[in-house]
Amino acid sequence: MRTYEKPVIQALRSGLMNKFAAATATQRQIRSTIAGVSVDDLVEQYGSPLFVYSERTLRRQFRTIQSAFATRYPDVTFGWSYKTNYLKAICAIFHQEGAMAELVSKMEYDKAKALGIPGKQIILNGPHKPFETLQAAVQDGVTINIDHLDEIEDLELIATQLDRIIPVGLRLNLDAGIQPCWSRFGFNLESGQAKSAVQRIAGSGKLRVNGLHSHIGTYILDPNAYARQVEKMVQFGYEIEAQQGWRMEYLDIGGGFPSRSRLKGAYHAADVLLPSIDEYADAICDALWQTLQPGHTPKLIVESGRAMVDEAGTLITSVCGTKRLPNGTRAYVVDAGVNLLFTSFWYHFQVALAQPVPGAAEPSVLYGPLCMNIDVIDEQISLPPLSRGDRLVISTVGAYNNTQWLQFIEYRPNVVLVAESGDVELIRAAEDLTDLERREHLPPRLALPSNSNLTHLLTQTGGQ
Repeated sequence: MRTYEKPVIQALRSGLMNKFAAATATQRQIRSTIAGVSVDDLVEQYGSPLFVYSERTLRRQFRTIQSAFATRYPDVTFGWSYKTNYLKAICAIFHQEGAMAELVSKMEYDKAKALGIPGKQIILNGPHKPFETLQAAVQDGVTINIDHLDEIEDLELIATQLDRIIPVGLRLNLDAGIQPCWSRFGFNLESGQAKSAVQRIAGSGKLRVNGLHSHIGTYILDPNAYARQVEKMVQFGYEIEAQQGWRMEYLDIGGGFPSRSRLKGAYHAADVLLPSIDEYADAICDALWQTLQPGHTPKLIVESGRAMVDEAGTLITSVCGTKRLPNGTRAYVVDAGVNLLFTSFWYHFQVALAQPVPGAAEPSVLYGPLCMNIDVIDEQISLPPLSRGDRLVISTVGAYNNTQWLQFIEYRPNVVLVAESGDVELIRAAEDLTDLERREHLPPRLALPSNSNLTHLLTQTGGQ
């Protein structure tokens, strides 16, 4: 039996075009299975909310991108970007497919080593590389890309300690013709900063530059930006060779390929907006062939993250409350919010119903469970009249959500992997109170008395 609700008069705009060039939906897509497994069965066994990953999609995405480049250039290596999703099972799948580990911190370095990744299969980027981490990386044969002058000094000291010359890569930032122009990481090319860094390195005789790295941004929609990046990197590499005699053994172009997540403010769906991976591969590899000298084919390293994993991740969430806002807008509270979907601040997710729901759809707001006004999953989503317990399936959430999720107000939930066999495997267990408190220490003087004594104490003090 449905509870009585005061009627609200609201204009229907069904079928009219909105600014995203799509008609307002009168019914959401129904998605009752994920990777062939029933949503109801998943929730019954693992609870809600629940992250679900598809192994088949992960491997397919990797192989598709790998094939696009390997058929156009003879020496291509992929570095799996740990910061995009460092769940061990996800990383292991990409390593099985042949990816190196692309790391940007001590924590990620520790994770890769604990997973058994040898140093020769590790790329170390990032602006903060502690001295001890650099020492270990040098000893381990890691590919190290220098971010700033202080790292040059650290590595020179390590080279002195080891009494040998250390090969290093140089991180560049450059103008690839797009905005914003990322200038935070590495040495600027156009200003001459990168050239000065090379001269500084050559002057000490402790290091040798054998590769270049550049990451021009994220969610790059212009394949030609990568072509401009490659041209500048190759030209600078030959300048280094002419001046210092150091031939570039690799060119690392970073990542930034988009996924099918739609940026907020985008006017078109992903199918219309996004270039294909073949267009990116064409632009990058054509630029290489046009600028490289005959017979010189340095290793091309691609550090893709989002495009590899985003579509493989799905989140199941359940309605736990319904309400009307003062302006008459329908609102729903679900058990997953920005604590689990941090990227909802930038992206519109694909939201489907896990079951058919009768009734006319209307513009609604989708709130998370946090006691924060900014905990909004979608501010304007067309939904039929949902009830408590109804489930929603939120897609394309595999990138950055399981690394940026928050241990705030709510426990973080189970994460499962649907194997290629169809079996469901738990890859991260839901948290409980011990996960929050195991690093805390309560001084004995602050220990509270037992419940009975505490009640007596509060009575005596008037609850103060």
